[in-house]
Amino acid sequence: MRFTVLIPARLASTRLPNKPLADICGVPMVVRVAQRALQSSATQTVVAADSAEIIARCADFGIAAVLTRADHPSGSDRLAEACSLLGLADDDIVVNVQGDEPLIDPALIDAVARQLMDRPDCAMSTAAHAIDQLADFLNPNVVKVVLDARQTALYFSRAPIPAARDFAGQAWWEAGSALPPPLRHVGIYAYRVGFLRQFPQLPAAPQEQLESLEQLRALWHGHRIAVHLAAHAPGPGVDTPEDLERVRRLLA
Repeated sequence: MRFTVLIPARLASTRLPNKPLADICGVPMVVRVAQRALQSSATQTVVAADSAEIIARCADFGIAAVLTRADHPSGSDRLAEACSLLGLADDDIVVNVQGDEPLIDPALIDAVARQLMDRPDCAMSTAAHAIDQLADFLNPNVVKVVLDARQTALYFSRAPIPAARDFAGQAWWEAGSALPPPLRHVGIYAYRVGFLRQFPQLPAAPQEQLESLEQLRALWHGHRIAVHLAAHAPGPGVDTPEDLERVRRLLA
């Protein structure tokens, strides 16, 4: 496989200031992410940073990085600029690994890249896994996805989907194996570079604005998203100081 891993990193964070540089057992978090990505089959792993400070810390650990503009409104805009800086062709594939996933599984990166390579009808790919807790199914912070027969996304939502007409969420669990499990979306994406350059220019979709889910823009404009079904949940990400302490304990 030939693909590039891009890791967007920006210093601004409301819940965890300077998050990419947060220390995890002596190593900045974004470097931890890149070190995991380097264990995948990617031909190159590059941090797309918004500050010279991030670039310098990556250089301290031998991690490739490019400096992108600080005023990008979204991570996809930052990645599109990084593709241009790296001279990637429109038919190249990039995998967006979030800079707050220091426990990302390299095998998951490979699987998402392979999913897109195997689906020329799709512009993107992502991942999902079965939900096994009722609380997660009902939690609006846990994004759900419904697929078609070819593992192509039909819809993403913060609501509990698919919703059973004749019984509530609790009955879903009481029915056990008689029903297929709902799926939790995992926030890792592969893109064809040509689509990634186009994506930030597409008008936002009404559903995207309602659900606050950027991937709905792709579906709204008729682009297909292939979904890799993972066997288990990914390692914990870092959004809060409490998350950071948990990851530090796991890696200590």
